[in-house]
Amino acid sequence: MSTTDSPRKLGGLVIGAIGVVFGDIGTSPLYALKETFAGHHPIPVTDAAVLGVLSLIFWTIMILVSLKYVIIIMRADNRGEGGSLALLALVTGMTNNSRLSHLVALLGVFAAALFYGDSMITPAISVLSAVEGLEVVTPRFAGFVLPITIAVLTALFAIQKRGTGLVGMLFGPVMCTWFGVLAVLGVLSIAQRPEVMAALNPVYAAQFLAAHPWLSFLALGAVVLAVTGGEALYTDMGHFGKFPIRLAWFGLILPALVINYFGQGALLLADPAAVQNPFYLLAPTWALIPLVVLATLATVIASQAGAALT
Repeated sequence: MSTTDSPRKLGGLVIGAIGVVFGDIGTSPLYALKETFAGHHPIPVTDAAVLGVLSLIFWTIMILVSLKYVIIIMRADNRGEGGSLALLALVTGMTNNSRLSHLVALLGVFAAALFYGDSMITPAISVLSAVEGLEVVTPRFAGFVLPITIAVLTALFAIQKRGTGLVGMLFGPVMCTWFGVLAVLGVLSIAQRPEVMAALNPVYAAQFLAAHPWLSFLALGAVVLAVTGGEALYTDMGHFGKFPIRLAWFGLILPALVINYFGQGALLLADPAAVQNPFYLLAPTWALIPLVVLATLATVIASQAGAALT
């Protein structure tokens, strides 16, 4: 491979990874903060709570995804492959204890079963939820939601048989646009209330946990939504390689996610009533319909990415 081809190949791998690997975690801003403050166990929207929850989200992403998966676990590859079964083969090959090997094997199979189960139910649930978002554009789409969902699922699984590379190259540009929009919306909101950036300080998370133990416990159940799909970085390592995934994460995905979450937090500081849908209320009125369409595309892509790799 020539030096001129190397950057082109790397760029293709990065775009492919953005389209396949990061769809799940990349669409979490649609609901993570909303569920924290307006879910089944709503938290009062105060400045301290907003900063505390934002700090929890930020440090959860940094510790569980950036540190755990990107920096540590991705080192434990099995000849370049990642995922539960690859890790199982790696660990069992390092132990001479038969009982321990059997236990590790059982845990590995259980983890793989969970992954396959998730990959089976997620496309149907997520695609249906995404297509239902079209009703926001016009209620006349209501009668077409189920037929469109079936058509989309059929088309996606037909494309997937052609391989991960094609899927990534088709969906990569869409997801790049999605993450760009996340960042732009977040920056515009943060500019109005820059004090929200104080939540980068973990002290706010600690203070929230200490001051409201029960509320913070409930909040953690929603905060974890911000890192759903983080395991895909390790699972999909064999398809795209460590470096392209790490480059995409630190170069685009992580900044876009953090900026958008903090943008939603800035909006809540300015208008607590925006808790009903802090993501969409970041956008100006004229941009709502295009944003709904883009969000629908992004969630459709996210819902099928895991199934494409099983």
